[in-house]
Amino acid sequence: ENDLLRRLLELLQTVAHFHNLMDYKLKRKDSTKSLLIKTEQLLRIEDHDFAMRPGFGGSAIPVGIDVQVESLDSISEVNMDFTMTLYLRHYWKDERLAFPSSNNLSRTFDGRLIKKIWKPDVFFVHSKRSFIHDTTMENIMLRVYPDGNILYSVRITVTSLCSMDFSRFPLDTQNCSLELESYAYAENDLMLYWKNGNDSLRTDEIALSQFFIEEFHPSHGLALYSSTGWYNRLYINFILRRHIFFFMLQTYFPTMLMVVLSWVSFWIDRRAVPARVSLGITTVLTMSTIITGVSASMPQVSYVKAVDIYLWISFLFVFLSVIEYAAVNYFTTKEEMKKLEQLKLSGYDASQAMAFDGCFHDEDIELSAFPLSDLNTDTCMSSQNSTTPDLPPVLGTRLRRRRSIRQSVNHIMSNSYKIDSYSRIFFPLAYFLFNIIYWSIYS
Repeated sequence: ENDLLRRLLELLQTVAHFHNLMDYKLKRKDSTKSLLIKTEQLLRIEDHDFAMRPGFGGSAIPVGIDVQVESLDSISEVNMDFTMTLYLRHYWKDERLAFPSSNNLSRTFDGRLIKKIWKPDVFFVHSKRSFIHDTTMENIMLRVYPDGNILYSVRITVTSLCSMDFSRFPLDTQNCSLELESYAYAENDLMLYWKNGNDSLRTDEIALSQFFIEEFHPSHGLALYSSTGWYNRLYINFILRRHIFFFMLQTYFPTMLMVVLSWVSFWIDRRAVPARVSLGITTVLTMSTIITGVSASMPQVSYVKAVDIYLWISFLFVFLSVIEYAAVNYFTTKEEMKKLEQLKLSGYDASQAMAFDGCFHDEDIELSAFPLSDLNTDTCMSSQNSTTPDLPPVLGTRLRRRRSIRQSVNHIMSNSYKIDSYSRIFFPLAYFLFNIIYWSIYS
Protein backbone atom coordinates (compact mmCIF):
# COMPACT_ATOMS: atom_id res chain seq x y z
CA GLU A 1 0.00 0.00 0.00
CA ASN A 2 2.88 2.37 0.80
CA ASP A 3 4.51 1.59 -2.56
CA LEU A 4 1.28 2.39 -4.32
CA LEU A 5 0.99 5.78 -2.62
CA ARG A 6 4.65 6.57 -3.36
CA ARG A 7 4.23 5.74 -7.05
CA LEU A 8 1.06 7.84 -7.21
CA LEU A 9 2.89 10.88 -5.76
CA GLU A 10 5.76 10.43 -8.22
CA LEU A 11 3.26 10.29 -11.07
CA LEU A 12 1.59 13.53 -9.92
CA GLN A 13 4.97 15.27 -9.62
CA THR A 14 5.90 14.14 -13.14
CA VAL A 15 2.62 15.51 -14.56
CA ALA A 16 3.07 18.83 -12.75
CA HIS A 17 6.67 19.15 -13.98
CA PHE A 18 5.54 18.42 -17.54
CA HIS A 19 2.78 21.04 -17.27
CA ASN A 20 5.20 23.68 -15.99
CA LEU A 21 7.63 22.87 -18.79
CA MET A 22 4.96 23.26 -21.49
CA ASP A 23 3.75 26.51 -19.96
CA TYR A 24 7.29 27.90 -19.93
CA LYS A 25 7.77 27.03 -23.59
CA LEU A 26 4.51 28.76 -24.52
CA LYS A 27 5.54 31.89 -22.63
CA ARG A 28 8.87 31.99 -24.42
CA LYS A 29 7.12 31.49 -27.76
CA ASP A 30 4.64 34.44 -27.32
CA SER A 31 5.74 37.16 -24.94
CA THR A 32 2.33 38.85 -24.99
CA LYS A 33 0.94 35.93 -22.97
CA SER A 34 3.71 35.98 -20.40
CA LEU A 35 2.72 36.60 -16.86
CA LEU A 36 6.26 36.26 -15.54
CA ILE A 37 7.94 38.97 -17.61
CA LYS A 38 7.39 42.53 -16.35
CA THR A 39 6.40 45.32 -18.71
CA GLU A 40 9.72 47.11 -18.24
CA GLN A 41 11.55 43.91 -19.10
CA LEU A 42 9.31 43.20 -22.08
CA LEU A 43 9.83 46.66 -23.56
CA ARG A 44 13.47 46.83 -22.42
CA ILE A 45 12.89 50.25 -20.90
CA GLU A 46 16.00 50.05 -18.72
CA ASP A 47 18.19 49.31 -21.74
CA HIS A 48 17.56 52.63 -23.51
CA ASP A 49 17.80 56.34 -22.83
CA PHE A 50 14.28 57.61 -23.42
CA ALA A 51 15.31 61.19 -22.79
CA MET A 52 16.40 61.20 -26.45
CA ARG A 53 13.89 61.12 -29.28
CA PRO A 54 13.72 58.04 -31.56
CA GLY A 55 16.29 58.16 -34.34
CA PHE A 56 18.27 60.93 -32.70
CA GLY A 57 20.81 62.41 -35.10
CA GLY A 58 18.89 61.25 -38.15
CA SER A 59 15.89 62.64 -40.01
CA ALA A 60 12.93 64.19 -38.23
CA ILE A 61 10.60 61.74 -36.54
CA PRO A 62 7.05 61.96 -38.02
CA VAL A 63 4.29 62.30 -35.43
CA GLY A 64 0.74 61.93 -36.71
CA ILE A 65 -2.11 63.72 -34.94
CA ASP A 66 -5.84 63.19 -35.00
CA VAL A 67 -8.42 64.92 -32.84
CA GLN A 68 -11.97 64.17 -31.83
CA VAL A 69 -13.76 67.21 -30.42
CA GLU A 70 -16.10 66.12 -27.65
CA SER A 71 -17.63 69.48 -26.78
CA LEU A 72 -17.25 73.22 -27.13
CA ASP A 73 -18.02 74.13 -23.55
CA SER A 74 -18.12 77.91 -23.55
CA ILE A 75 -17.32 81.00 -25.60
CA SER A 76 -16.61 84.24 -23.75
CA GLU A 77 -16.80 87.57 -25.56
CA VAL A 78 -15.56 89.45 -22.49
CA ASN A 79 -12.38 87.36 -22.16
CA MET A 80 -12.12 86.63 -25.90
CA ASP A 81 -11.56 82.91 -25.41
CA PHE A 82 -13.23 79.53 -25.80
CA THR A 83 -13.13 76.26 -23.86
CA MET A 84 -12.98 72.93 -25.69
CA THR A 85 -12.83 69.31 -24.55
CA LEU A 86 -11.16 66.90 -26.98
CA TYR A 87 -9.44 63.56 -27.44
CA LEU A 88 -5.89 64.18 -28.66
CA ARG A 89 -4.18 61.16 -30.24
CA HIS A 90 -0.50 60.90 -31.22
CA TYR A 91 0.98 58.31 -33.56
CA TRP A 92 4.71 57.63 -33.92
CA LYS A 93 7.18 54.76 -34.12
CA ASP A 94 9.87 53.96 -31.56
CA GLU A 95 11.76 50.78 -32.43
CA ARG A 96 13.24 50.72 -28.96
CA LEU A 97 9.84 49.57 -27.67
CA ALA A 98 9.41 46.71 -30.18
CA PHE A 99 8.80 43.29 -28.64
CA PRO A 100 8.33 39.74 -29.98
CA SER A 101 4.79 38.51 -30.62
CA SER A 102 3.62 35.64 -32.81
CA ASN A 103 0.10 36.96 -33.39
CA ASN A 104 0.94 40.69 -33.62
CA LEU A 105 -1.11 41.59 -30.57
CA SER A 106 -0.63 45.05 -29.06
CA ARG A 107 -0.33 45.92 -25.41
CA THR A 108 -2.35 48.69 -23.80
CA PHE A 109 -1.19 50.61 -20.74
CA ASP A 110 -2.46 53.47 -18.61
CA GLY A 111 -0.70 56.67 -17.62
CA ARG A 112 1.84 55.06 -15.31
CA LEU A 113 4.06 53.78 -18.12
CA ILE A 114 3.93 56.95 -20.24
CA LYS A 115 6.21 58.72 -17.77
CA LYS A 116 9.02 56.24 -18.43
CA ILE A 117 9.24 56.53 -22.23
CA TRP A 118 9.75 59.31 -24.77
CA LYS A 119 6.61 61.05 -26.04
CA PRO A 120 5.99 64.13 -28.25
CA ASP A 121 5.89 67.40 -26.30
CA VAL A 122 2.84 68.85 -28.03
CA PHE A 123 1.34 71.95 -26.44
CA PHE A 124 -1.49 74.37 -27.26
CA VAL A 125 -0.39 77.74 -28.57
CA HIS A 126 -2.21 80.75 -27.01
CA SER A 127 -3.80 78.51 -24.36
CA LYS A 128 -4.76 80.13 -21.06
CA ARG A 129 -5.62 77.01 -19.07
CA SER A 130 -5.66 73.29 -19.77
CA PHE A 131 -5.85 70.06 -17.80
CA ILE A 132 -6.03 66.31 -18.31
CA HIS A 133 -9.15 64.69 -16.89
CA ASP A 134 -8.40 62.40 -13.96
CA THR A 135 -11.73 60.84 -12.97
CA THR A 136 -11.65 58.06 -11.98
CA MET A 137 -8.05 57.78 -13.15
CA GLU A 138 -6.03 59.91 -15.53
CA ASN A 139 -7.68 59.73 -18.96
CA ILE A 140 -4.50 58.53 -20.69
CA MET A 141 -4.04 55.51 -22.92
CA LEU A 142 -0.79 54.11 -24.32
CA ARG A 143 -0.93 51.32 -26.88
CA VAL A 144 2.32 49.68 -28.05
CA TYR A 145 2.46 47.39 -31.10
CA PRO A 146 5.10 44.68 -31.56
CA ASP A 147 6.82 46.58 -34.41
CA GLY A 148 7.30 49.67 -32.21
CA ASN A 149 4.32 51.73 -33.45
CA ILE A 150 2.71 53.70 -30.63
CA LEU A 151 -0.68 55.26 -30.05
CA TYR A 152 -0.86 57.80 -27.24
CA SER A 153 -4.33 59.20 -26.46
CA VAL A 154 -5.28 61.77 -23.86
CA ARG A 155 -8.53 63.58 -22.96
CA ILE A 156 -7.93 67.31 -22.42
CA THR A 157 -9.97 70.41 -21.69
CA VAL A 158 -8.27 73.58 -22.90
CA THR A 159 -9.17 77.26 -22.76
CA SER A 160 -7.55 79.18 -25.60
CA LEU A 161 -7.48 82.69 -26.99
CA CYS A 162 -9.73 83.65 -29.90
CA SER A 163 -9.16 87.08 -31.41
CA MET A 164 -12.72 88.21 -32.08
CA ASP A 165 -13.90 91.12 -34.22
CA PHE A 166 -17.03 92.74 -32.77
CA SER A 167 -17.51 95.44 -35.39
CA ARG A 168 -20.65 93.62 -36.60
CA PHE A 169 -21.82 92.34 -33.20
CA PRO A 170 -24.36 90.76 -32.71
CA LEU A 171 -24.69 90.07 -36.45
CA ASP A 172 -21.13 88.75 -36.55
CA THR A 173 -19.27 85.61 -37.57
CA GLN A 174 -16.16 84.61 -35.61
CA ASN A 175 -13.19 82.58 -36.85
CA CYS A 176 -11.39 80.74 -34.05
CA SER A 177 -8.63 78.15 -34.04
CA LEU A 178 -6.88 75.84 -31.60
CA GLU A 179 -3.18 75.54 -32.48
CA LEU A 180 -0.89 72.59 -31.69
CA GLU A 181 2.88 72.66 -31.81
CA SER A 182 5.94 70.89 -30.42
CA TYR A 183 7.53 72.93 -27.67
CA ALA A 184 11.17 71.74 -27.85
CA TYR A 185 11.63 70.01 -31.21
CA ALA A 186 11.98 72.13 -34.35
CA GLU A 187 10.97 70.87 -37.79
CA ASN A 188 14.34 69.15 -38.38
CA ASP A 189 13.74 66.99 -35.26
CA LEU A 190 9.98 66.43 -35.22
CA MET A 191 7.44 66.66 -38.04
CA LEU A 192 3.83 67.14 -36.94
CA TYR A 193 1.17 66.25 -39.50
CA TRP A 194 -2.50 65.35 -39.68
CA LYS A 195 -2.51 61.56 -39.80
CA ASN A 196 -5.56 61.15 -42.05
CA GLY A 197 -5.66 64.53 -43.77
CA ASN A 198 -9.01 66.30 -43.45
CA ASP A 199 -10.48 63.18 -41.84
CA SER A 200 -8.12 63.62 -38.88
CA LEU A 201 -10.57 66.04 -37.26
CA ARG A 202 -13.86 64.57 -36.09
CA THR A 203 -16.57 66.14 -33.96
CA ASP A 204 -19.44 64.88 -31.90
CA GLU A 205 -22.81 66.58 -32.29
CA ILE A 206 -22.23 70.00 -30.72
CA ALA A 207 -25.03 72.48 -29.93
CA LEU A 208 -24.34 75.96 -28.55
CA SER A 209 -26.82 78.41 -27.04
CA GLN A 210 -25.60 81.55 -28.82
CA PHE A 211 -23.69 80.22 -31.82
CA PHE A 212 -24.16 77.96 -34.79
CA ILE A 213 -21.03 76.07 -35.82
CA GLU A 214 -20.74 76.50 -39.58
CA GLU A 215 -17.51 74.59 -40.19
CA PHE A 216 -14.76 72.52 -38.56
CA HIS A 217 -11.62 71.92 -40.63
CA PRO A 218 -7.92 71.19 -39.99
CA SER A 219 -4.95 72.98 -41.53
CA HIS A 220 -1.19 73.14 -41.01
CA GLY A 221 1.66 75.59 -41.33
CA LEU A 222 5.02 76.70 -39.98
CA ALA A 223 5.81 79.04 -37.10
CA LEU A 224 9.05 80.98 -36.86
CA TYR A 225 10.75 81.86 -33.58
CA SER A 226 13.74 84.12 -33.97
CA SER A 227 15.89 82.31 -31.40
CA THR A 228 14.99 78.65 -32.03
CA GLY A 229 13.88 78.35 -35.66
CA TRP A 230 10.91 76.89 -37.55
CA TYR A 231 8.29 74.63 -35.97
CA ASN A 232 5.44 72.63 -37.45
CA ARG A 233 2.04 73.89 -36.34
CA LEU A 234 -1.39 72.29 -36.72
CA TYR A 235 -4.65 74.24 -36.64
CA ILE A 236 -8.15 73.20 -35.60
CA ASN A 237 -10.26 75.88 -37.29
CA PHE A 238 -13.95 76.48 -36.72
CA ILE A 239 -16.37 79.21 -37.78
CA LEU A 240 -19.08 80.45 -35.42
CA ARG A 241 -22.15 82.37 -36.54
CA ARG A 242 -24.10 84.06 -33.77
CA HIS A 243 -27.81 83.42 -33.24
CA ILE A 244 -29.57 86.80 -33.54
CA PHE A 245 -32.90 85.82 -31.98
CA PHE A 246 -31.65 86.19 -28.39
CA PHE A 247 -30.45 89.73 -29.04
CA MET A 248 -33.64 90.61 -30.89
CA LEU A 249 -35.62 89.75 -27.76
CA GLN A 250 -33.19 91.27 -25.26
CA THR A 251 -31.97 94.37 -27.07
CA TYR A 252 -33.53 95.29 -30.40
CA PHE A 253 -37.25 94.82 -29.63
CA PRO A 254 -37.12 96.72 -26.29
CA THR A 255 -35.19 99.52 -28.01
CA MET A 256 -37.77 99.79 -30.79
CA LEU A 257 -40.59 99.87 -28.24
CA MET A 258 -38.91 102.67 -26.29
CA VAL A 259 -38.50 104.75 -29.44
CA VAL A 260 -42.15 104.22 -30.42
CA LEU A 261 -43.24 104.99 -26.86
CA SER A 262 -41.41 108.32 -27.00
CA TRP A 263 -43.59 109.28 -29.98
CA VAL A 264 -46.76 109.01 -27.85
CA SER A 265 -45.98 112.45 -26.44
CA PHE A 266 -46.67 113.99 -29.86
CA TRP A 267 -50.37 113.13 -29.38
CA ILE A 268 -50.55 114.43 -25.79
CA ASP A 269 -51.80 117.98 -25.24
CA ARG A 270 -48.84 120.35 -25.15
CA ARG A 271 -50.22 121.98 -21.99
CA ALA A 272 -49.97 118.63 -20.13
CA VAL A 273 -46.41 119.34 -19.00
CA PRO A 274 -46.11 116.64 -16.28
CA ALA A 275 -47.35 113.89 -18.60
CA ARG A 276 -45.05 114.71 -21.50
CA VAL A 277 -41.96 115.40 -19.38
CA SER A 278 -42.32 112.23 -17.31
CA LEU A 279 -42.83 110.15 -20.46
CA GLY A 280 -39.74 111.64 -22.09
CA ILE A 281 -37.54 111.16 -19.01
CA THR A 282 -38.76 107.56 -18.55
CA THR A 283 -37.87 106.58 -22.12
CA VAL A 284 -34.47 108.27 -21.88
CA LEU A 285 -33.61 106.45 -18.63
CA THR A 286 -34.81 103.13 -20.03
CA MET A 287 -32.61 103.54 -23.10
CA SER A 288 -29.66 104.34 -20.84
CA THR A 289 -30.27 101.12 -18.88
CA ILE A 290 -30.37 99.04 -22.09
CA ILE A 291 -27.11 100.59 -23.34
CA THR A 292 -25.40 100.00 -19.98
CA GLY A 293 -26.52 96.36 -19.88
CA VAL A 294 -25.18 95.63 -23.36
CA SER A 295 -21.86 97.35 -22.63
CA ALA A 296 -21.37 95.39 -19.41
CA SER A 297 -21.50 92.06 -21.27
CA MET A 298 -18.96 93.09 -23.92
CA PRO A 299 -15.20 93.72 -23.87
CA GLN A 300 -14.04 97.31 -23.83
CA VAL A 301 -13.03 97.60 -27.47
CA SER A 302 -11.86 100.82 -29.09
CA TYR A 303 -14.16 100.65 -32.12
CA VAL A 304 -17.90 101.00 -32.64
CA LYS A 305 -20.01 97.86 -32.75
CA ALA A 306 -23.13 97.38 -34.83
CA VAL A 307 -25.30 97.20 -31.73
CA ASP A 308 -23.78 100.48 -30.49
CA ILE A 309 -24.84 102.23 -33.68
CA TYR A 310 -28.41 100.99 -33.32
CA LEU A 311 -28.67 101.79 -29.62
CA TRP A 312 -27.18 105.26 -29.80
CA ILE A 313 -29.19 106.36 -32.84
CA SER A 314 -32.33 105.04 -31.12
CA PHE A 315 -31.28 106.94 -28.01
CA LEU A 316 -30.92 110.04 -30.20
CA PHE A 317 -34.50 109.64 -31.44
CA VAL A 318 -35.76 109.38 -27.86
CA PHE A 319 -33.68 112.37 -26.80
CA LEU A 320 -34.92 114.45 -29.74
CA SER A 321 -38.51 113.71 -28.77
CA VAL A 322 -37.77 115.34 -25.40
CA ILE A 323 -36.08 118.28 -27.11
CA GLU A 324 -39.09 118.57 -29.43
CA TYR A 325 -41.40 119.09 -26.48
CA ALA A 326 -38.98 121.60 -24.97
CA ALA A 327 -39.22 123.58 -28.22
CA VAL A 328 -43.02 123.27 -28.32
CA ASN A 329 -43.31 124.42 -24.73
CA TYR A 330 -40.93 127.33 -25.30
CA PHE A 331 -42.74 128.61 -28.40
CA THR A 332 -46.10 128.09 -26.74
CA THR A 333 -45.04 130.11 -23.70
CA LYS A 334 -43.62 132.82 -25.92
CA GLU A 335 -46.80 132.97 -27.96
CA GLU A 336 -48.96 133.16 -24.86
CA MET A 337 -46.83 135.97 -23.42
CA LYS A 338 -47.17 137.87 -26.65
CA LYS A 339 -50.93 137.39 -26.58
CA LEU A 340 -51.04 138.49 -22.95
CA GLU A 341 -49.25 141.73 -23.78
CA GLN A 342 -51.66 142.45 -26.63
CA LEU A 343 -54.65 141.88 -24.35
CA LYS A 344 -53.19 144.18 -21.70
CA LEU A 345 -52.72 146.91 -24.30
CA SER A 346 -56.35 146.51 -25.38
CA GLY A 347 -57.57 147.38 -21.88
CA TYR A 348 -58.49 144.06 -20.27
CA ASP A 349 -57.36 143.20 -16.81
CA ALA A 350 -55.02 140.31 -15.98
CA SER A 351 -57.78 137.89 -14.94
CA GLN A 352 -59.58 138.39 -18.24
CA ALA A 353 -56.31 137.99 -20.11
CA MET A 354 -55.57 134.76 -18.34
CA ALA A 355 -59.04 133.48 -19.21
CA PHE A 356 -58.15 134.13 -22.83
CA ASP A 357 -55.15 131.83 -22.60
CA GLY A 358 -55.21 129.14 -25.26
CA CYS A 359 -57.33 130.83 -27.93
CA PHE A 360 -54.81 129.86 -30.57
CA HIS A 361 -54.87 126.19 -29.69
CA ASP A 362 -58.40 125.62 -28.37
CA GLU A 363 -60.92 125.89 -31.16
CA ASP A 364 -64.01 125.48 -28.98
CA ILE A 365 -63.02 127.82 -26.12
CA GLU A 366 -65.72 130.12 -24.72
CA LEU A 367 -64.89 133.67 -25.84
CA SER A 368 -68.22 135.37 -25.00
CA ALA A 369 -66.58 137.46 -22.29
CA PHE A 370 -64.74 139.49 -24.89
CA PRO A 371 -66.18 141.84 -27.55
CA LEU A 372 -65.89 140.59 -31.06
CA SER A 373 -64.17 143.78 -32.15
CA ASP A 374 -61.41 143.14 -29.63
CA LEU A 375 -60.68 139.77 -31.07
CA ASN A 376 -59.49 141.41 -34.23
CA THR A 377 -56.35 142.43 -32.38
CA ASP A 378 -55.52 138.76 -31.73
CA THR A 379 -52.52 137.66 -33.66
CA CYS A 380 -54.06 134.26 -34.26
CA MET A 381 -56.90 136.07 -36.13
CA SER A 382 -54.88 138.88 -37.58
CA SER A 383 -54.41 137.14 -40.89
CA GLN A 384 -58.21 136.94 -41.29
CA ASN A 385 -59.11 140.41 -39.89
CA SER A 386 -56.48 142.67 -41.35
CA THR A 387 -57.60 146.29 -41.68
CA THR A 388 -55.73 146.60 -44.93
CA PRO A 389 -58.16 146.07 -47.81
CA ASP A 390 -57.39 143.41 -50.38
CA LEU A 391 -55.97 145.12 -53.47
CA PRO A 392 -56.42 143.64 -56.90
CA PRO A 393 -53.31 141.96 -58.19
CA VAL A 394 -51.15 143.93 -60.55
CA LEU A 395 -50.62 142.46 -63.97
CA GLY A 396 -47.54 140.26 -64.06
CA THR A 397 -47.42 139.61 -60.32
CA ARG A 398 -48.02 136.20 -58.67
CA LEU A 399 -51.19 135.83 -56.65
CA ARG A 400 -49.38 133.81 -53.95
CA ARG A 401 -45.78 134.30 -53.01
CA ARG A 402 -43.70 131.42 -51.72
CA ARG A 403 -42.57 131.86 -48.17
CA SER A 404 -38.90 132.15 -47.40
CA ILE A 405 -37.24 129.83 -44.92
CA ARG A 406 -37.25 132.48 -42.25
CA GLN A 407 -40.92 133.19 -42.81
CA SER A 408 -41.68 129.46 -42.57
CA VAL A 409 -39.79 129.24 -39.30
CA ASN A 410 -41.59 132.29 -37.94
CA HIS A 411 -44.88 130.77 -39.02
CA ILE A 412 -44.15 127.54 -37.15
CA MET A 413 -42.98 129.51 -34.11
CA SER A 414 -46.22 131.47 -34.08
CA ASN A 415 -48.21 128.24 -34.53
CA SER A 416 -46.29 125.90 -32.22
CA TYR A 417 -48.95 123.20 -32.31
CA LYS A 418 -47.78 122.40 -35.86
CA ILE A 419 -44.44 121.14 -34.50
CA ASP A 420 -46.25 118.19 -32.97
CA SER A 421 -48.13 117.61 -36.20
CA TYR A 422 -44.93 117.52 -38.25
CA SER A 423 -43.15 115.35 -35.66
CA ARG A 424 -45.89 112.70 -35.91
CA ILE A 425 -44.83 112.18 -39.52
CA PHE A 426 -41.12 113.00 -39.54
CA PHE A 427 -39.98 110.86 -36.56
CA PRO A 428 -41.58 107.53 -37.68
CA LEU A 429 -40.43 108.02 -41.29
CA ALA A 430 -36.86 108.83 -40.25
CA TYR A 431 -36.66 105.86 -37.87
CA PHE A 432 -38.14 103.52 -40.46
CA LEU A 433 -35.56 104.70 -43.01
CA PHE A 434 -32.77 104.17 -40.49
CA ASN A 435 -33.90 100.58 -39.86
CA ILE A 436 -33.95 99.82 -43.57
CA ILE A 437 -30.40 101.11 -44.01
CA TYR A 438 -29.12 99.39 -40.83
CA TRP A 439 -30.49 95.91 -41.54
CA SER A 440 -29.54 96.03 -45.22
CA ILE A 441 -25.91 96.75 -44.24
CA TYR A 442 -25.46 94.32 -41.34
CA SER A 443 -27.78 91.43 -42.22
